[in-house]
Amino acid sequence: MSTLLVIAKAPVPGRVKTRLTTVFTPRQAAGLARAALEDTLAAVLATPARRRVLVLEGRPGPWVPDGIEVVPQCAGGLDVRLAAAFALAEGPALLIGMDTPQVTPGLLAPGLDFTGADAWFGPADDGGFWALGLAAPDPALLLGVPMSVPETGAVQRARLLDAGLVVRDLPELCDVDTPADAERVAAAAPRTRFAALHSGLCAVTR
Repeated sequence: MSTLLVIAKAPVPGRVKTRLTTVFTPRQAAGLARAALEDTLAAVLATPARRRVLVLEGRPGPWVPDGIEVVPQCAGGLDVRLAAAFALAEGPALLIGMDTPQVTPGLLAPGLDFTGADAWFGPADDGGFWALGLAAPDPALLLGVPMSVPETGAVQRARLLDAGLVVRDLPELCDVDTPADAERVAAAAPRTRFAALHSGLCAVTR
């Protein structure tokens, strides 16, 4: 059975989800980040996996549930940190971020099954990716991929194909980066903590 990895930042005001602060205060943005992380970790806990590891920038808090290992992120660019996260798994792994609170066990489970696949790729609608699964993690598959640019996903997927891997795709999801993203995701997943908090904050700010 494969490992589920979540790479995330601790939800500290002013240091997380700063692009939301065009509408929300830094504290509110951090609250939304925490809700998104809690929703993500709940989905991870409900998904059968050998290990569940949170690779965290910052200090863990009460929002980390039992059953989740916490490991600090290494230094370096995002490509370096993703490669190091995969190294923690010591075997097949699926890695996701904290920006998709709409994720469910049903979305995650296929990406942990590498029967007939060497890699799983979950595209994000902003040109990035929300999930990456590797049957045999290799730093060369990630290092040097330009991150947080519109072509990130295309470059990453091409890197997998150029390595001769059989790549299967997960559904495209919206990452929560902007207030418009937050509104879309909250509407798409109304039963999440994220949606509930978003609704309450919007009611206050209107």
